[in-house]
Amino acid sequence: MYFVAAGLVVLSGLFYAAGNHEIGSLGADVCRYGGSFCDNPHYMLVAGGLAAAWGRFVSVR
Repeated sequence: MYFVAAGLVVLSGLFYAAGNHEIGSLGADVCRYGGSFCDNPHYMLVAGGLAAAWGRFVSVR
């Protein structure tokens, strides 16, 4: 679950950079397919935080 959380945080950064036109032509393609996430990249960040919290909650040691 931590891998999923880390992936979502990385995607949040990608959508943030694409939404601010910081990654060139790749950003246009990213925002074409994930427009709502380019407008609100914090959705992915919150999902990553929830995934990390869930992973911590269900981890067995």
